[in-house]
Amino acid sequence: MQTNFTAAQLADPHVAESEKILRKCVHCGFCTATCPTYVTLGNELDSPRGRIYLIKDMLENGRPADKEIVTHIDRCLSCLACMTTCPSGVNYMHLVDHARAHIEKTYRRPLMNRLTRGVLAAVLPYPGRFRAALQLARLGRPFANVFDRVPALKPFAAMLRLAPASVPAASAMATPGSHAAKGTKLGRVAILTGCAQPVLEPGINEATVSLLTRLGIEVVVPKGEGCCGALVHHMGREEAALASARQNVDAWTREIDSGGLDAIVITASGCGTTIKDYGFMLRLDPAYAEKAARVSALAKDVTEYLATLDLPEPQRKPGLTVAYHSACSMQHGQKITRQPKDLLSRAGFVVKEPREGHLCCGSAGTYNIMQPEISARLRDRKVKNIEATGAALVATGNIGCITQIASAARLPVVHTVKLLDWAYGGDKPAGLE
Repeated sequence: MQTNFTAAQLADPHVAESEKILRKCVHCGFCTATCPTYVTLGNELDSPRGRIYLIKDMLENGRPADKEIVTHIDRCLSCLACMTTCPSGVNYMHLVDHARAHIEKTYRRPLMNRLTRGVLAAVLPYPGRFRAALQLARLGRPFANVFDRVPALKPFAAMLRLAPASVPAASAMATPGSHAAKGTKLGRVAILTGCAQPVLEPGINEATVSLLTRLGIEVVVPKGEGCCGALVHHMGREEAALASARQNVDAWTREIDSGGLDAIVITASGCGTTIKDYGFMLRLDPAYAEKAARVSALAKDVTEYLATLDLPEPQRKPGLTVAYHSACSMQHGQKITRQPKDLLSRAGFVVKEPREGHLCCGSAGTYNIMQPEISARLRDRKVKNIEATGAALVATGNIGCITQIASAARLPVVHTVKLLDWAYGGDKPAGLE
């Protein structure tokens, strides 16, 4: 794609990076076939190619974002299916991240939209606040239908419907400390506690620690770690995202320097995609560039890390048929496709892959709150394909997908690591009885 940026514009490293990305696009349109919003809405401007044209026009002309651009960029799930499909290597992720930051700086959103986004940014990344909000949501759930009648309040209706009926107790596994390896110590890793996941389903990290320590791996929960920053990053709140990245880089660097780490294990693939990008996000910060690159290199999805270990024979082989849902952040963001399925098969599960596995379930961070209608259509399409496999349960590696799919599926939806923990001697996951 030909570009026409001035030398002055290209002096901005963010613009220069976006210009390189734009020049790789050859307008082929392969991305439209795998883009969930284009497949759902049929509008060229709701495809990666259409958004690239809008972003190019906005950046080249150095103009503020307008309502049209914001509408179509906001509809993007950042599922990154387009990056898997693209034959030219267009890094759409970094381009749309730049566009969102530009929108945040130059566009004044309607009041209720600003309020909703502000609430999400102030609550979700903080486990204590999120837990309190979920408990309050039980009181507000009867008003969801009322909120649905006012377009500006639809996101609050979506929040109320997604909130669980009960909130699990906080887990001791979220407390900073070290969990010793059982038997001969074979490795040492840090685990990301996260923000939403330990509130919604603390059993995921409990199963991870249980499994890894039985396999001879010491697991450290670092002091000072927080939200990975993905939520605010995808809102275009770049300074807040970078602050979260720096906080985590500092926490993990202390562990690297004190006892060494073989990996930073992540059990939510949405977080993993962002943490693996810390090196890029902090590349212009001389105090953090090298440290961030080291952290990104150590970041591993739990299945990615387990696949590197010499696993024993499982203690039990459940024989259940599992529909494996590959989260977008797993298959497109991190390019992890084989390891989760191989691990489940080796553990004695019969793995089935649903049709249209490349399409997003509609969760996408806060997308199912901010774009509830599109999200619901994608969820229902995903659930239909999953249930058509005839599987007894669903396995996936991202808390957002678990929450989204479980809101409509008639099957149990379980994190992959909980099934692996069960097969290798851990507790049977709740809901499978």
